[in-house]
Amino acid sequence: MTSPLRVLIGCATSCVALDAFLTRGHDAWQCDLLPADKPTNRHIQGDIRDVIGWGWDLLIVSNPPCTRLCRSGRQWMSGPGKWTPPKKLPKGRDLASMKAEFDEGVAIFTACWTAPVPRVAIENPEMNDLARDRMPSDLAKPQMVQPWWFGDPAFKGTGLYLRNLPDLSATRRLEPPRPGTAEHKKWSAIHRAPPGPDRWKIRSKTFPGMAEAWAEQWGGHALGQEIAA
Repeated sequence: MTSPLRVLIGCATSCVALDAFLTRGHDAWQCDLLPADKPTNRHIQGDIRDVIGWGWDLLIVSNPPCTRLCRSGRQWMSGPGKWTPPKKLPKGRDLASMKAEFDEGVAIFTACWTAPVPRVAIENPEMNDLARDRMPSDLAKPQMVQPWWFGDPAFKGTGLYLRNLPDLSATRRLEPPRPGTAEHKKWSAIHRAPPGPDRWKIRSKTFPGMAEAWAEQWGGHALGQEIAA
């Protein structure tokens, strides 16, 4: 590597992607409103929108607020059609606060997508139609990947919205277990996570195999290196 890339991993606390880039010699940093999960001097605690203009070569937004933007969250925002009264709301919530979360999710996603960074990847589930209506016109459909493509035995359909970056290639593709087996249930742990205060953290997990692919493939692409399929 001739010179390290300046890499920002946003909306992340786990240091998994951070370590993958640091191991390869890049000038990598992590940013989130919450503190890092382990001691590190490479974590910026704060709003990602305050730091995306600091001259990065690559921006990877790992887990931006997506609850109101994803397809599964649409039922809480609108009934049939668009922006009609929803049939129900989560317990203890009102529509105004739900829309405020939706607007904040749109604002963060848009700020990251349009950031003054030459290469951007945003991890987010496939969006509902209400969110798509609010997105920048140049936002293409995401590449959908799974952790088991990269050697991690788990199911988690992951959307990657990419600007000036190639689709990820599978590196250590596993054979998924048959539905109904104990192993299949184990692989489905994220989807089977029970309601609770830590459910969001379980569902936002960054898998090490995928993080390694980000660092190897996107880092290599940014440096002009040919990546073997």
